[in-house]
Amino acid sequence: MEGSFIMQEFTHESGLSQKEAEKRLEEYGKNRLESKKKQNAIKIFFSQFKDVMVLILLGATLISVFMGELLDAVTIVLIVLLDAILGFIQEYRTEKTMEALEKLTSPTAKVLRDGKRTELDASLIVPGDIVFIESGDRVPCDGIVVEENGLWCDEAILTGESEAVRKSTYDNQNVSMGTSVTRGNAVIRCDKTGMQTKMGQMSKLIDEAGNDETPLQKKLASLGRVLCVICIAVCFIVAIAGIVRGEPVFDMLMTGITIAIAAIPEGLPATVTIALALAVRRMLKRNALVHKLHSVETLGCTTVICTDKTGTLTENKMSVTRIWSDKCDYTLTGSGRKREGGLMLNGKPCTASSKVKELLTCASLCNNAEATLNNGEYTTNGDPTEAALIIAAEKCGILHSLLKDKYKRINEVPFESETKRMSVTVSSESGKRVYIKGAPDIVIKECSHILTDLGSVPINAEYLAELKQAVEKYAKSALRVMAFAYSEPNKNEVVLLGLVGMLDAPRPEAKASCDELRRAGIKTVMITGDHKLTAEAIAKEVGILRFGSISLSKDELDALSDTELDRVIERVSVFSRVDPKDKLRIVSSLKRKGHIVAMTGDGVNDAPAIKEANIGVAMGKQGTDACKQAADLILLDDNISTLCEAVKQGRTIYSNIRKFVRYLISCNIGEVMVMFLSIISGLPVILLPTQILLVNLVTDGLPAIALGLEKTEKAVLDMKPKQFSGSFFSGGLLSKIIIRGILIGICTLGCFVYSLYIGTSLETARTCALVTLIASQLIHVFECRSESVSIFRMNPFKNAALIASVLISAAATLACVYVPALSVVMETTQISLYQMGCSLIFAAAVPVISGIIMLVFKKKN
Repeated sequence: MEGSFIMQEFTHESGLSQKEAEKRLEEYGKNRLESKKKQNAIKIFFSQFKDVMVLILLGATLISVFMGELLDAVTIVLIVLLDAILGFIQEYRTEKTMEALEKLTSPTAKVLRDGKRTELDASLIVPGDIVFIESGDRVPCDGIVVEENGLWCDEAILTGESEAVRKSTYDNQNVSMGTSVTRGNAVIRCDKTGMQTKMGQMSKLIDEAGNDETPLQKKLASLGRVLCVICIAVCFIVAIAGIVRGEPVFDMLMTGITIAIAAIPEGLPATVTIALALAVRRMLKRNALVHKLHSVETLGCTTVICTDKTGTLTENKMSVTRIWSDKCDYTLTGSGRKREGGLMLNGKPCTASSKVKELLTCASLCNNAEATLNNGEYTTNGDPTEAALIIAAEKCGILHSLLKDKYKRINEVPFESETKRMSVTVSSESGKRVYIKGAPDIVIKECSHILTDLGSVPINAEYLAELKQAVEKYAKSALRVMAFAYSEPNKNEVVLLGLVGMLDAPRPEAKASCDELRRAGIKTVMITGDHKLTAEAIAKEVGILRFGSISLSKDELDALSDTELDRVIERVSVFSRVDPKDKLRIVSSLKRKGHIVAMTGDGVNDAPAIKEANIGVAMGKQGTDACKQAADLILLDDNISTLCEAVKQGRTIYSNIRKFVRYLISCNIGEVMVMFLSIISGLPVILLPTQILLVNLVTDGLPAIALGLEKTEKAVLDMKPKQFSGSFFSGGLLSKIIIRGILIGICTLGCFVYSLYIGTSLETARTCALVTLIASQLIHVFECRSESVSIFRMNPFKNAALIASVLISAAATLACVYVPALSVVMETTQISLYQMGCSLIFAAAVPVISGIIMLVFKKKN
């Protein structure tokens, strides 16, 4: 609703009537944020069963029930349920974005109704309401400033800007829902409510952002489809081969289905889920909280990290770093809110001169912030820029508390965006004085004199040239430059005190983290709402903007079409002055170029892009609730080095998933080969259905999970992202799986044939083959610990969980052979020590033959 319409019907003095307010509430709806895509818990739970591998397992369950194998069916159902429950718990949290956004809005508001000031639920505000806001309030709606008294608002959650913004009645200036009043008070006229506000438009962007599958989910789905085809093919081939041999049709169909079920690694989905959950626990210990399980692996595949500047790469704490006084360029050491630091001139420590002290006195008095020192660090309240000036003064011995006792403020002319200056009038025993601060071009023009060692002297051309040079020098270093001056009522002159340059300093660990990510083949891109020069300076300091890369401002970005942006996007390292829609556009362009994109941020303005990215990363301390809920990963310490550690963990989990995929698939190929070879060679069926189930139970569960506990291998961060984003079977893994699977099958068949050859019964031969099959798989699990290091060169005791799982599996196998009750169930017989030895020799032959084959291939290549 337009402001002019409201003013015609309802005056500031009376506000809306309660009757009119109720009418408008009916027309415009409640002042709250809504979501079109909220999912209830039931939908989220059942969505866990859409995975291809899960559907295959459910199909296998039905077949098992049909065949009378109820134990097998129950086992598979339990595995599927465990996987679904773990996935549900993690994903349920991620659908809370809109609830978090609602919490950002003010719960109550002070409005004018029927001529009376009243406090009511913020959701009941309607367009046209007169609303009162003051320091500390969160603005409950979008509104136009009607009256104000030194109103300043923190709009960082919408714009990303770290500095408070002055708001006035000039040109119908607006305030926005969800922003905070840092100083002053005002009367505003509600202009927009609910989803029509800027915050509401932001929530729509978040709600409409994509929820793409992670690379891991895509790979598992692809693997599931491949296994499905293999299962059908094996079932068909075995059944046809048996029927051709003259076996009963029904028996052959059942045998084919049994082999097909054996080919399915039913433990894979649960093993992946458990491995991811364990990785989440490890990451939590390192201050990285994961929302979505599958996003852990995505970190390892990340090729580009888009990061905000303020609060992510920088400390979000303005620091005075340079002071110019009477042609002397001082450096002020220290950063952020820490007490340590002091003045340096020409690289040497120095004390503050009387001129510098006068300048810092002006900076501290012409100021509305507060700073309290506690254990070597300042706690501040108010505008970050003004707080930085107080801290700078205190580092040089000018204590704010003593100045407030000595000088009494008489008047203040607040900073205005039009005047770009602020002044205060103070009185002390020596008389009255007006202190001034503001933009250098404004303040310097006002000054007729400058403070020097000789006192106040007229500003000449030489001084003006020095000042211009200093301002340009600071600006090129992306410092925010302010000028300071004073005047006295009885003197007709304004005296320039000097200049101050301020920087939102980079985090101490930011450069090392960016360098480490670059070595890992991951590009870091800065996306910020700050000025281009500031962004470029910080980007250079932390190693993001390097030779060959470019920087784009919003105007330059807007001038590019999507096609043009796609052409240059991989060269751009810095985007400045951007808004949330620009961030979405940048992320989308990078994704179109095939990149796996991670987006970091802390404000509501980051949330849409965070949700659109392949993996969203929020800051835990300074991040808004909406940003955290939209993210896949939260850095609890707001430390970018934690992101490096999370990438390492992501790569580790991907590597571990490859290890147990290698293990499970090769073992299942071995089982299929055993059954397949026995059918086509005319031998009796080597393994019975219950024995196949035993093999799956003792080999597909604990050992595979234990592989997920393998620690990070050396140089994992030196590998390139493409090594983590390819197929599960890339890098020669498929050939290793197939060769090992075939060898397991051949050696198991060899043990079976040898046992029959020396005159043992069919039951004993089957038991010997069963021991060989299980033993060869338990040996193979140790080989799968590394793709690059031989089993003979690895420390066998490094993974205690793996050793324990193998011992448990071996004990279970021996129990099924030698415990009479279990032997009956599993249809095994007790075998002699010699027969056990023969079975283990055939099992041990598998890695030896495999090693020889791989060595031959290696020499050939």
